[in-house]
Parts: sequence; C-alpha cells; structure tokens
Amino acid sequence: MSYTVAEQLLDILIEAGVRQIFGVTGDALNYFVEAIESRDQVEWIGMKHEGNASFAAFAQGELGRSVGVCAGTTGPGALHLINGLYNAKKERSPVIAITGQVPLAKMGINYFQEADLMKIFDDVCEYQALIRSPEQAPKVIQRALRIALAHGSVCRIELPSDIASMEAAGKEYISPLFRSDAALVAGEESLARAAKAIEEAERITLFAGHGCRHAREEVLELSRKLKAPITHTLKASDIFDHDSENVTGLTGLLGNPSGYASIMECDLLIMLATDFPYSEFLPHTTKSIQVDIRQENIGNRTAVDIGVHADAGSFIRQLMPLIEEKKDARFLEKLRENFLKWRAAMKNEASPERDLRPLHPQIFADRINSHASDDAIFTIETGTSAIWAAHHLSFHNERRLIGSFNHGSMAVGLPAAIGAQFLYPGREIWCFSGDGAFNMAMQDFITAVKYELPVKILIFNNSELSFVKLEMEEAGLTPTLDALSETNVNFADYARLCGGDGIRVENAGDIEAAVLAAKASKKAFIIDAVVNSGELSLPPHISFSQAYRFGLSKMKEGWQAVTGDRAQWENLKNELKAYFDRG
Repeated sequence: MSYTVAEQLLDILIEAGVRQIFGVTGDALNYFVEAIESRDQVEWIGMKHEGNASFAAFAQGELGRSVGVCAGTTGPGALHLINGLYNAKKERSPVIAITGQVPLAKMGINYFQEADLMKIFDDVCEYQALIRSPEQAPKVIQRALRIALAHGSVCRIELPSDIASMEAAGKEYISPLFRSDAALVAGEESLARAAKAIEEAERITLFAGHGCRHAREEVLELSRKLKAPITHTLKASDIFDHDSENVTGLTGLLGNPSGYASIMECDLLIMLATDFPYSEFLPHTTKSIQVDIRQENIGNRTAVDIGVHADAGSFIRQLMPLIEEKKDARFLEKLRENFLKWRAAMKNEASPERDLRPLHPQIFADRINSHASDDAIFTIETGTSAIWAAHHLSFHNERRLIGSFNHGSMAVGLPAAIGAQFLYPGREIWCFSGDGAFNMAMQDFITAVKYELPVKILIFNNSELSFVKLEMEEAGLTPTLDALSETNVNFADYARLCGGDGIRVENAGDIEAAVLAAKASKKAFIIDAVVNSGELSLPPHISFSQAYRFGLSKMKEGWQAVTGDRAQWENLKNELKAYFDRG
C-alpha cells in the first residue's frame, strides 16, 4: 500500500508536536482526514464552523510550544478560516492553516468551488506552501512550519485533492524541526544611553508588554532597583497580575487611574516589549526608552528618545550592573497606594450584597476570581466582558489569559476555550463572553459536549451589544437600540439541550452556588448571568471633548425618553439604577 502525500504531511505535523487538527472536512480534504484516522498520535476535531476551528487553533498556538492547526476544504471552507487566522496573526501566534484545493487540471478555469486562495490569503499569511508535486511537498511543508514557529505567524499549506492521494517523495529532505534558543542582546551605545537617562531621571515607570513573558523576574528586579511602578498592557495581565510587587495596573481604555498616572506623570518611560496601540494613552513629550526585538516597532506609537533593539530579559540583565539603586520611592508608593484603593473600590462594586436586578456583572467576575484554580486559563471576548475580566480577575500563579486583544474580533471566547481544553485537559478553562459574541459561536458548544470538554462559559446576558453602545455614546451619538439589541434564548436551557449543563442566575444570592457548580462540573457548563445593561465603565482619563460628546449623547437619549421612546426610557432607567446602587 502506497504512502501518500497526505500521510506525509500529517506525519510531519505529528513530529512537530501537533495533537489536534480543528476543521470541517470536505472532498478536497478526504485523503488527509483518512490519514488522521489511521494515526493514534493526532485527532481530527470536527467543528461546526471553520471560523471557530481557526480560533481554537489560535488558542493552541498561543498557549503551547508548537503550532495550532486548522483546516478547511477548497474555496468556501477555506474562506471561513480567515477571521480566526487574522486574530492569530495580530496576536503573533503560530498557526498552520491547511486548505484543500481543486485538482491541478481543473485550476484556472473557474471550476466548482475554485478560489484564488493565494491571493485571498496573501495578507494574513507570512508564507504559503502551495504543493504542486510530491517531490516539492516535504520542502514547502517544513518551510511553513519553520516560519510559523520562528516568527509567531500564520502560514498556509494548500493541498490539491489529486496531489493528496499521490505517492509521497522526498523523504531525504525531512529533518527535525529546529527551535532557536538565541537571545537578542542590546548594543553598547544604546545600552549606555539608556543607563545615562535612568541616572538622570527621578520618576521612572516601566511599561511592560506581552513580550516580557519570559522576563518577568528581570522586570520585577529592575522595578525594585529603580523604585519604578510597573504598568502593563491587557495582554500582559497574566504576567504582571494585580498581586505582583510594584504593579499599578492597566492603562488604556480598560485601565485604572493609577496605571494611567504611572505613565503620564513619570519623567522617564521605559517601554519593554510592547507595541501598545492607543497613542492617546501615551505621553508625547516625556523622555522615553523603548526596548523591542522588532526594530520596526520602536517609535511606532509615540516619539522615542532612545531605542534599544533587544529582548527585554537580555536588556535588563545587561543594564543592571550599569545603574545605581534609586533611594526615593515616593512616586512608587503614591501610585501603589492609589492602586490598592482602586482595587478595594472594585471589590466593593463586586459585593454580592448589591442585589440589583438585573444583576451587576462585576459580582460574577469577582466570584470566579475567588474560586477558579491557580492555573486556570481564561478566554475573554471583545467587549464589556473584557472590562470585568481586567478589573476583577487577578492572574496570579500560573493563570493565563487569551483573547482577541489586537484584532478585536467577537466570537473568540468559546472556540478558544475548546482549543485550550484540548491542549490542557487537566486545567480549568473559563470563558467570559457577552451574549452577542456567544450567539455568533454557540453552535460549537455542541462540539464541547461531543468531546466531553468541561469548559466553563460565563455569559453576560444583558440582551444588547453593550460595548458598541458605549462607543456610540462616546462619539456623541444616540444609541440605536434596535440595532444593538440581542434576542436570546435561555442559555442554561440551551446548554442542557446540547447535552451539557447550565444555570440561569437572576439573584445575587445564587451566584456563588452557580460558580461552584460550574467549577465542579465534568460537562461543558454555561452560567447564564442575567446582568444590567446600564452598567457603565469609563476609561481612567476622559478628555473635555470626550466628556462633551458623552454628555451630548445622554441629552439626546433623555429627550427621546421624555418624548415617548420606551426603549430609551428603559435604557436610561437601567443606567441610573446601576449608578446609584454602588454600595
């Protein structure tokens, strides 16, 4: 019996450490899926939608040591992969997309389901391995894997249906997958300039990004020596958590006042491995140092005085012998005091005694924070669910956080939770989702049930797209409530209908029991949290123009309410109830 190109592709993936492949099969993938059936080391995970398959693969690329892999057949199936792959690209997660293709003889004549996938995937993929012969296959397959892992990027492997069944060739070109252990060190000149700037500064802040994941202890040590507060990006929340020494929290749209002040009130800002995109939350006249392994990022968001092309850990290790310990800790102590006050206020807002109906969403986040395991993985959606996670979860110990932080897509939470649970079957996986996002991906809750994955899904059910409403208000627009409204099923009933389990929670006194039930469940579990649509969360700094636009929006809403618009009246009533019930 011949050894096919499809089998060779699969064996190369297995050797690279791939254990699951997420997708929806079809004729162009049939030989590949058949090869999977004959292997014990890898499993085909049949998803309900290819878009969810690519988000699941993103989660594995983000959390694991190998690539995540998703698959879709020919034109329509391949196109569904695009959104999750863009998310992987923006998060710099290594993902391989395997797409079928029509037979070579049928290409270029507008054949059934034919699409120019090379052109379509050009922007999302750093490399595309177009297999056009068995002899070529092992070379381009391995190149795709090497590039995806080396650059944290998305690569595509295109397998025409006729090539897939041909006898494999080129075995002599297959070799073990190389993984670099190199470190990028700073040059002497930039290092000396950075040390001089630190010597001259009095109030120094460290702004740490996701690229500090393997340099956490070095950043903490530098912070101690410089008496410098650490603020961080959302994606770095599971590196520098709320309980870490000298941390003053987030800045940006989801940030807190002490995190914002840390950056805006310092006289030297040291940006470590971050390409934080929100320029309005960065100073533009403060002296700054930016350290990044990607040289093109330096000066990308704000003017930078000293650029250092290095990885964060190497830079700090080189820097430490060149700098003196700072003695004045007043800047740090003031900001830490303010941060602890903010945390106490957040804890107060999340008190179960605040039994407003519909419920305050913060209470659910706080209770899960208290009961989730120390190595839990949290997947969070884009929207208000990210606000409650950022404000009320502490990612201490081995907890992890993933989401669509740079692409900003909805519908990442559930499929990412599925991918994470497959990768780490023994860890708790919690998903924080809005109702709008869950409605986009809910068909694959059935997949979680099918594969007996005990994922725990918290749905903030307020029957609207709340974050979009906030965006409209901040722009000075009157929220278009018909467009923002969500018509929802009872999500707990839906969970049981699918074969999972769930609880609908409408009373604050029931929240604790629901969280404990989800934690203990061996089934896919939904907490249907009926929460107040009027809960407001504002950024740590509001400009005059933002305040004006927000006030203008509220005046318009008020006028519509008093002139007979019942929907606007209910909207304002919920906001007022939530505001005045602040404990």
